Amino acid sequence: MDSAAYLIHLRRDLAAFEEFLAADLSVRIRHCGDWTLHDLAEHLGRSGRWAAVAVTERRGDHRPGPAPRDRAGLVRWFDDEAGTLLRVLDQDPATPAWTFRPPHTVGFWQRRRCHEALVHRWDAEHALGLASAIDPAFADDGVAEVFDTMALYQVDRGHARAPERAIRLQATDTGSAWTYGPGAPVATISGTAEHLLLMLWGRLSSGDQAIRWEGDRDAGEAVLEGPLVA
Repeated sequence: MDSAAYLIHLRRDLAAFEEFLAADLSVRIRHCGDWTLHDLAEHLGRSGRWAAVAVTERRGDHRPGPAPRDRAGLVRWFDDEAGTLLRVLDQDPATPAWTFRPPHTVGFWQRRRCHEALVHRWDAEHALGLASAIDPAFADDGVAEVFDTMALYQVDRGHARAPERAIRLQATDTGSAWTYGPGAPVATISGTAEHLLLMLWGRLSSGDQAIRWEGDRDAGEAVLEGPLVA
């Protein structure tokens, strides 16, 4: 995916999420612990500001302030945070920036924020009883990001061990395949890129009927335990 495509999708998903803020802000977000829609909006806005500072000031220790509790204030705040992030990221992807994994460029954040917004847009939609498909190409890139960035970050932080065995994932719609871990894969997991992405992010059970397993499932499940994402 290129820089322009990431920014287009990021802009769309942030705009869609902002529209959800007209709903009940106390609705629970199923896959995010005890978070409500308000909490999810706060997370998305604050983490976006953190990424913006990582670009503009090249540091990763910024601690954004809390979001307003009232709806009107929250909407204004979220719109401002989203606008700031989009302005900061609308530049040459090769521009240097602080990042928590390589590459240390603005391009890293264009991709990372695109997938963060994609997953949390999905979270909000499903909490509100809505549904929309994830673009297969972006779901495909999201699966790749789990393995080339997020899972490695979890190992870096000491939140997960490096896998001792390998698994292989195959996207039935895009034709892409990924191997995570050393040696020959102990299991192969197949599904659409969207279903694989949602499984890796814990939004879909690995036992869902949309997911097909071949090989040693128990060993494969152990690799998936990770955790693979933050």
